[in-house]
Amino acid sequence: MEGIVLPILLGTIAGLAIGFIIAKSIEKSKAKKILNETQKEADTILKEARVEAEAIKKDKILQAKEKFIELKSEHEKVILGREKKVIDVEKRAKEKESQVQSELDKAKQLSKNLEKKEDDLENKLEYLEKKEGELDKMHKRHVDMLEQISGFSAEEAKKELVNTLREDAKADAMAYIQDTVEEAKLTAQQEARKVVLNTIQRVGVEQAVENCVSVFNLESDDVKGRIIGREGRNIRALEAATGVEIIVDDTPEAIILSCFDPVRREVARLSMHKLVTDGRIHPARIEEVVKKTENQIQQEIIEVGKRTVIDLGINGLHPELIKIVGRMKYRSSYGQNLLQHSREVANLCGIMAAELGLNPKLAKRAGLLHDIGKVPEEESELPHAILGMQWAEKFGEKKDVCNAIGAHHDEIEMKSLIAPIVQVCDAISGARPGARRQVLDSYIQRLKDLENIAFGFTGVQKAYAIQAGRELRVMVESAKVNDTKAAELSFNISQKIQNDMTYPGQVKVTVIRETRAVNVAK
Repeated sequence: MEGIVLPILLGTIAGLAIGFIIAKSIEKSKAKKILNETQKEADTILKEARVEAEAIKKDKILQAKEKFIELKSEHEKVILGREKKVIDVEKRAKEKESQVQSELDKAKQLSKNLEKKEDDLENKLEYLEKKEGELDKMHKRHVDMLEQISGFSAEEAKKELVNTLREDAKADAMAYIQDTVEEAKLTAQQEARKVVLNTIQRVGVEQAVENCVSVFNLESDDVKGRIIGREGRNIRALEAATGVEIIVDDTPEAIILSCFDPVRREVARLSMHKLVTDGRIHPARIEEVVKKTENQIQQEIIEVGKRTVIDLGINGLHPELIKIVGRMKYRSSYGQNLLQHSREVANLCGIMAAELGLNPKLAKRAGLLHDIGKVPEEESELPHAILGMQWAEKFGEKKDVCNAIGAHHDEIEMKSLIAPIVQVCDAISGARPGARRQVLDSYIQRLKDLENIAFGFTGVQKAYAIQAGRELRVMVESAKVNDTKAAELSFNISQKIQNDMTYPGQVKVTVIRETRAVNVAK
């Protein structure tokens, strides 16, 4: 059994070995075939790449040649343009040279002409001097002949003639003056007294009630906290924007606005009313409302001026003069409201002119405008009468009106009968009992002087006198004044106030420097 199995196993193994060898040979032939095909494909790809590279090289060479030709043509154009400019410049230079040469030729010719005229004038001057000498000799000969005939010298004859004429004129003038004075004494005092009394009796006027505080009433005390704001930022913003001191105390349902300038107080009052009514109270809103209120006040000034001229029956007044008349509502003179004073003077002038048989409308016009120089938008060194006269002339008022405005304080000579009427009526309106308060006016002037001292320093943007003149609050521009300079500025202002002004108590100078960063989200 074993002899049979062993040969079978050997045959099987031999068959397997032969099959393995045959399979190996088949695989080697396939590998050689694949290798040959791959070699052929590689040769084909290399050949195509060489052909494509040659084509690309030729294209690039052609493009480079075209670019070179293009750059060369542009360079030639630039060269030609420069040559053309050089030619143009040379041409203009030659033209200028020819013009200068022609001007020089003209100047030489003109110089020759002037020399010739100068010689002619010298000859004429010599001739005139010769004639003048002959005339002097002839005049002297005639005077000598007259002196011999009359027995007087020229000076003696002149003095005698002047003395004779003077004596005659003096006698005639004295006789005329005597007659005029006697006639005037009979009627002047009685008529003048009658005119003045009738004028005063026919005008109803008010007494001065000017003050420096306004009371703003509130619906409840809860609003006070909103007006003050967090850490007082709202009330500080309102005071900085208006220049008015806002006093919040224990007074129930009321806030006090303190400022010597009525315009500022009115702006602050209206602004606070709008803010409280709207309910939105914050620094940005406060500045917006204050700006709108200032514009509203300007419009109201124009309306007040229009109503005033309509009430007085004055026609054809220039719009700028109407605006100036409206501004008088917010000014006072010795405690007397300037607009009320001017209306009163206008009515007095109209009545007095009618009593004297003059033009009442013209007198009213002069009376209304006589103090317009007291409300300039910018400070002026001229007296208010002269400044008002210049404005009236500028805006086309008649000569009589302009003269009355300029002469009502005797700065210029009176040239019409309306001028003394305006002066008298101004004195009547200001001198009557209760019309003015000297103390208030001097107090307001002191506050204005305080603010003007601050404005005299560099970098000051706003300045407000508050607390009845016991504090001067100064806002400076942060870009021009740093923190160190702010302290120095406060000291300098206090020293200038101490040296230049007279005031009761002491004045606190507070310099405020504020910086802001604002951006807008869109």
